[in-house]
Amino acid sequence: MDFTFAEEQQAALEAAKAVFSGVAPDSVPSPALTPGAVADDFDRTLWRTLADADLLSLLIAPEHGGAGLDPVALCLVLRESAKVLARVPLLECGAAALTLQHHGSDALRAEILPRIGTGELVVTVASGGRTGHEAAELAVDARPEDEHWILDGVQTAVPWAHGADHILLPAHTADGRAILALVPPTRTGVTLDAQISTNGERYAEVRLDAVRVTGRETLTDPAAWDQLRLLLTTGTCALALGLGEAVLTMTADYTSKREQFGFPVATFQSVAVQAADRFIDLRAMAATLWQAAWRISTDTDGALPPAGDVAVAKIWASDGIRRVVQTAQHLHGGFGADTDYSLHRYHAWAKQLELSLGPAAAHEEALGDLLADHMLA
Repeated sequence: MDFTFAEEQQAALEAAKAVFSGVAPDSVPSPALTPGAVADDFDRTLWRTLADADLLSLLIAPEHGGAGLDPVALCLVLRESAKVLARVPLLECGAAALTLQHHGSDALRAEILPRIGTGELVVTVASGGRTGHEAAELAVDARPEDEHWILDGVQTAVPWAHGADHILLPAHTADGRAILALVPPTRTGVTLDAQISTNGERYAEVRLDAVRVTGRETLTDPAAWDQLRLLLTTGTCALALGLGEAVLTMTADYTSKREQFGFPVATFQSVAVQAADRFIDLRAMAATLWQAAWRISTDTDGALPPAGDVAVAKIWASDGIRRVVQTAQHLHGGFGADTDYSLHRYHAWAKQLELSLGPAAAHEEALGDLLADHMLA
């Protein structure tokens, strides 16, 4: 079996490394010292740089100006972005683009996708539902009216909503079908209430009061929301992996220089064992991530549907990233809590990623349901 990445995927990875090499994780005020949001908007300068490097069009088909790559390529770029805590809606916009490409009308694709690829148009995704602990599509009611849909409901913790041109959000019809609607935040009936995320970013509670969307702005195939949710979850695992790798590198560098009793603390058995355990966590996170990304990219048959591989990846990502940052804080001692040092920022982002799209327990329950429904040979 060949576990190497394709040439095009490697090219995307190298381009990402070049772009993110100039990004500093402490470019905004510390979330620990800021009572509100650390910034009002995402990093627009970095967003333009990503567009110039053709990294916003990775998943877009060539006829719309993109590279036509798969979610594996997106995950490679996301992993690099998390190493420097890049403040951009790369996951949300990329996942929305792929979903619109697969399920949008020809007119919608022609209008939206080229502008996403050039960075001109920013699309975010609502996936938290009303409380963050329920199926997101159940938080919004959708009813047809002539050639339009009328939306009522609430989506919480929508990332980058204040800076987005469109929000792709799930809703449910009277007969229980899930649909997706592409809604501009400026549309009549849409209200954004600011929320502060765990990592200090400005999110939004999106309220919809009789919001009217056209049929062209609506994706009615139930598979669209399923695909979008799996891609968002897998991308979150890629972010967790990149962040964890950066934190373990920071920890190795610190413990190799910090001396106690005349020796680097990295040479002490208790320190080495804890670091080795976290390295094993990261290897497991990587293996399950690439398995999940491969399944949703190829739709290859398996003992379980692709949702099973995604659930396993998110279980490892949520539990693994928590253990990695906790061990890092422990091995850094009091220095790890110094707000002049970046580790506390990584800890805040890690907690955000751990809970995004559901904590480990939620995915363990989902995996149990899948195992109950599919008899394994």
